[in-house]
Amino acid sequence: MWITKQWWRTLQRAGSTLVWTLASTRVSRRQARVPAPRLRTRGSALLIVLWLSAALSAIAFSLASSVRGEVERATNVLEGTRAYYLATGAIERALLYMQWGQFHRSPDGSSPYYAPGTPLLHLPFPSGVAVVEIIPELAKLNINKAPPEELYRLLLNLGAEHERAREITLAIVDWRSPVPAGPTTFDHYYLSLQPSFLARHASVEEIEELLHVKGMTPELFYGAYQRDSDGRLVPRPGLKDCVSVYGSPWQLDINWVEPAVLAAVGLPPQVIASLVERRLRAPFRNPAEFMAFTQAAGPAGQRLRLSGGSLFTLRATARLRGPGDVLSDQRRSVAALVKLGTGSYTEPHHVLRWYDQVWVR
Repeated sequence: MWITKQWWRTLQRAGSTLVWTLASTRVSRRQARVPAPRLRTRGSALLIVLWLSAALSAIAFSLASSVRGEVERATNVLEGTRAYYLATGAIERALLYMQWGQFHRSPDGSSPYYAPGTPLLHLPFPSGVAVVEIIPELAKLNINKAPPEELYRLLLNLGAEHERAREITLAIVDWRSPVPAGPTTFDHYYLSLQPSFLARHASVEEIEELLHVKGMTPELFYGAYQRDSDGRLVPRPGLKDCVSVYGSPWQLDINWVEPAVLAAVGLPPQVIASLVERRLRAPFRNPAEFMAFTQAAGPAGQRLRLSGGSLFTLRATARLRGPGDVLSDQRRSVAALVKLGTGSYTEPHHVLRWYDQVWVR
């Protein structure tokens, strides 16, 4: 009987344990069916996918921008190179036109290529167009022989203040004057610079030497833009456009001489304005056409003449043709200082200096 009771109690405990285990298993199964943890896992995965997509999109956008920038940069370099060679070819063609113009004449005496006094040549090419400016060196003051008062007035006309114009004028005179007994005031200034140097105390050989004289600024030398009375930006010439080592000490080409040079040599303002307006319509072809200007200008008018000499600066600006025959906005300019063959020269021309980079106003 005792054994039976013990077994009964044992069976009761075992049954209780089994019931509790089954109940626990059911609760665990019910909890497993709750979707909250499963939703939390899915939301985290979605966020990770979204962040990865955003990162990949940013990388793809950055890569596309870089590729586009490099393509545009390569295109600009390519177009610049093509425009450079187009401008170079325009210089060569202009030299041929200047040579042919001496021998080929129309029945009326004009030349289909080039005539003395022609300021511009518009040259079409299959790949673009070019404009060549033919600037005689006789249109500029001779930097080695120009009187100081003319240089001073010229600098004032180019926008320099009175003190700066006076300082630059004295510095140019010191630069081109023979070697003194000892260092000048300007030499002491140049020796204090880094790197230091001395003035040439001899004739200026290259016009760029003027960039080293005391008081000179790139804006005065190269020119800049300024606003007119209507607020529009208009180009202002620089000293390099007005003086030359090959310029004339006396006569000036009427078709190309800058208004600042005309004012520096003493022409009245009203005569300068009338002369500039007249040559904008058409260049002067013979002395009779500008006789009235020389008479109205007084003694300074005797310095005006038609184009002459054999030294010219040819400045070509080229633009490429795009789709639909539209000209590109990109311009490339080159220039050459040439001497046309005269006298004992056997070659038709000689290039004395070539400029790969030219700033055109």
